[in-house]
Amino acid sequence: MRVPAVFGNGRVMKTALAIDLEKVARAANVGLVVLCGLVALAGHYVSFYFHFLTVALIFGVLLNFYWRHVQKRHALLANFGWIAQFRYLVESVGPELRQYLFASDTEERPFSRVERAEVYRKAKGIDASEAFGSLRDFSHADIKVRHSFYPADEAEMKPFEVVVGASRGLASAYTIRRPVMISAMSYGSLGENAVRALARGAKRAGIVMNTGEGGFPKYHLMEGCDLIFQLGTAKFGARDAEGRLDEARLADIAAHDAVKMIEIKLSQGAKPGKGGLEKITPKIAELRTVPMGQDVVSPAHHLECTDAASTVAFIQRIQRVSGLPTGIKFCLGRTDELRALLREMKQQDVVPDFITVDGAEGGTGAAPKSFMDYVGLPLFEALPFVDDMLREEGLRDRVVIFAAGKLISPGKQMQALSLGADVVYTARGFMLAIGCIQALECNRNTCPVGITTHHPHLQKGLDIEAKAGRVVNYVEALCRGHRELLSATGRTATRDLNRQNIYLPVLSGTAALAARPHPEETVQ
Repeated sequence: MRVPAVFGNGRVMKTALAIDLEKVARAANVGLVVLCGLVALAGHYVSFYFHFLTVALIFGVLLNFYWRHVQKRHALLANFGWIAQFRYLVESVGPELRQYLFASDTEERPFSRVERAEVYRKAKGIDASEAFGSLRDFSHADIKVRHSFYPADEAEMKPFEVVVGASRGLASAYTIRRPVMISAMSYGSLGENAVRALARGAKRAGIVMNTGEGGFPKYHLMEGCDLIFQLGTAKFGARDAEGRLDEARLADIAAHDAVKMIEIKLSQGAKPGKGGLEKITPKIAELRTVPMGQDVVSPAHHLECTDAASTVAFIQRIQRVSGLPTGIKFCLGRTDELRALLREMKQQDVVPDFITVDGAEGGTGAAPKSFMDYVGLPLFEALPFVDDMLREEGLRDRVVIFAAGKLISPGKQMQALSLGADVVYTARGFMLAIGCIQALECNRNTCPVGITTHHPHLQKGLDIEAKAGRVVNYVEALCRGHRELLSATGRTATRDLNRQNIYLPVLSGTAALAARPHPEETVQ
């Protein structure tokens, strides 16, 4: 509706589309009472059946009276009654109206319809090619993969292989044979069917799945896939009564054949530097080894980690207790603290087997908007920092880098691999693959497709076997895209990728650093 313009002389210029809501509401409120009276008369003089409508209208009149003259919480209801209620109704379905009727194919967030459709097609095994050109807006700020005049032949391509834990000579060193993994999603943030569908698909596709910080991975273990057990700041599943590490419990988890690595979560992209109040149900309480009936808080940091020295000592402790390749996960903030941490690693001669760099664009079931929007470095800004610092401190050959942050397509993943990552994670990519429609209901237990909910009725619609097949299709399509893009760069192995293989706009600050190639990197 168009609001009348008020000029300095007090005159109001009304337009043909101007609506006086106060007059409309007054007419509607009086009209409701009049209509109720007329229907009552019709019920008396015409037909008794009109009284059914009379009852409904009386209820509407009483409700309108309550909104306008009794309740004090909502000014709109007090001023406009039923008219305001219609406004709330339209507002409540606004996201759906925009998504399906008004938003363009490229403007939705966090993932546009074009991006989601690409994942859906891959997951369904449908040709993902497009016609007539890209829908993206091309600009000087775009990051692009640099192709070669001389693409590599298929026969020259080498299989993907990254060994984690080899630098420490671990007997439990683990070989990753596909460039993509399922990022951290716990039972709690996802329902049982979603976890099992992802794990079953991961098993068939031959990829690794991160358990998330949800505690003992009961539902992940049911499907037999290889797992990275994530130890969050609350240490769910491996904590004592005070929230500190229980070594015996961690050792029991690490003893499972399916658990191949341990990831210590220092922070995550969606809310770096922030803890959380955890939701508890009987099943969640059992897996997280926490009591029912009381709030459980995830602290902002591990209680054992208060500075660089204590953090490195904690990493060594986890390595010793688990006997498995052990890494850390963080969203980069202060680079001086990262430098101090790496130097402390050299001082104590304790180095994590892998580092997961989580971009600030990462997702979660629930996080404060101020943290989602304004805290942490984006992935493509952080990756070059971490890669450079590891090289400068002489640690790069001892550490594998995992990367996470909106990496749902082969193109984005190839860019991350060129910026320093050895392997990539995606969580929301796999959520889309098993049917996520970006309803943005993750924090309400009302996910309409049964993924981020524990509601039995909503979970029932998610068929584990069918969705596991979509996970396999998605992985195969991603790996095929990787090989095609790698061939286009002229490289024959993913490990040969570097910053020479992508175009990065030179802006300022971290972007300028990202664009700076390493001295040993030359075009081949």
